[in-house]
Amino acid sequence: MNPEKVGKFIRELRKKNNLTQKDLADKYGVTYQAVSKWENGINLPEISLIRQMSKDFNISVEDILDGEENPNSYKKRPLKFILLLLALIVIIGTNIYLMLNRDNFNFKTITTTCKEFKVTGTLAYDSKKSSINISKIDYCGGDDKTSYDSIKCDLYENHGNENTIITSCPKIGYNEKLEDYLKDIELRVDDYQQKCRTYSDNKLYLEIVASKDNKNIVYKVDLNLGDNCPN
Repeated sequence: MNPEKVGKFIRELRKKNNLTQKDLADKYGVTYQAVSKWENGINLPEISLIRQMSKDFNISVEDILDGEENPNSYKKRPLKFILLLLALIVIIGTNIYLMLNRDNFNFKTITTTCKEFKVTGTLAYDSKKSSINISKIDYCGGDDKTSYDSIKCDLYENHGNENTIITSCPKIGYNEKLEDYLKDIELRVDDYQQKCRTYSDNKLYLEIVASKDNKNIVYKVDLNLGDNCPN
């Protein structure tokens, strides 16, 4: 490490950012005489100040100590900087992909013919897979003021005599009214492997189980996808 080279580099960095020696001194809590000694290679800044300069002027610590800017110094940047850069690349790439492919997706509204429950949701699908999103479940079966010991719900798919759970509600309710429990429920199934057209033969339904004093009340809420999906 060459103190004169480091001092010259600090002087050039200061001038490049339109700062006087006093400006730089005030910025780092030292005297302008100390800045003058840095720039003349008599003394060097403390390492804590060099680290702060690195952050403030977006340059690596190694560049300051070497007294010159290395074009490959990005490899020496902190890991946090590199991870942030990679994250930005992934986000931008994902957004571009979604923009290019969003027209390939179709959407269907999920409803229910059940008089006790009103379901709001969508089915997004392409030729390979589908995604299910149920954003709201309202209980409209009357004024049920029972505070149940526990409440849970599951989303099922029926294949003839076989019923398969696709996903479960994110929480189990304890000592809650049915209406209060359901108002915050949201179900989402991403990258579901079933194609949309298979739903015309299979049946989706919600099963809601409310328990009180070791007795269960089971609600089966059939979900309607409207018209059949195209082949």
